[in-house]
Amino acid sequence: MADLIADPFRAARLVLHLRQEGVTDDGVLKAMETIDRGAFIDDPGLARMAFDDCVLPIACGQIVPKPAVTGHLVQALNLRPAREHRVLVVGAGSGYTATLIAQLAADVFCVERYRRLAEHVRQKIIDLALPNLAVRHEDGLLGWPERGPFSRILLTGLVEEVPDILLSQLTPSGFVLAPMRGKDGTELVKVTIDGKQERVVAIENLPQLSPGKAAAL
Repeated sequence: MADLIADPFRAARLVLHLRQEGVTDDGVLKAMETIDRGAFIDDPGLARMAFDDCVLPIACGQIVPKPAVTGHLVQALNLRPAREHRVLVVGAGSGYTATLIAQLAADVFCVERYRRLAEHVRQKIIDLALPNLAVRHEDGLLGWPERGPFSRILLTGLVEEVPDILLSQLTPSGFVLAPMRGKDGTELVKVTIDGKQERVVAIENLPQLSPGKAAAL
């Protein structure tokens, strides 16, 4: 696989930082130790900051979150046992989060409202030879019903509530993982097919997920 982390020192330092931030799942740590976040950033100057504890901007006004935030998103999916889950990612962004999930799940399907970002992810799928990862350019909040049902659905940006159409694409034992605003800030919330909610972990703020398919970009 291309675009692996070449510097073992920097990879080890990243894992140490993730553990200190509460990301402790061995599968998630191995994926993040292996896949280079900088490979998903087009700007070489910004790519050099991939190991820093910072948000990185990408096209269409979107971001790649801090490593620990990404780690918590993937860890909270609870992809155990490995290679058995079918996952939908709403908001593909750079493709980094979906690529990490593809190391742990059976199949990963991404929906991205920006055509430019969807095409970027499509090229990464080719570059990294990821046969279990697919992307489409569409309104992510409508899901991808033709590819369901999913045992996990991850929303990569803030929402006020989880649309019923996403809940309808879950397996009976599956759940949606959504960043939502709580009384003390942003938190990851697990929502099951019957609409029950459970707070998982507090995280740093993420941008709002916008509805609709972007026409201009």
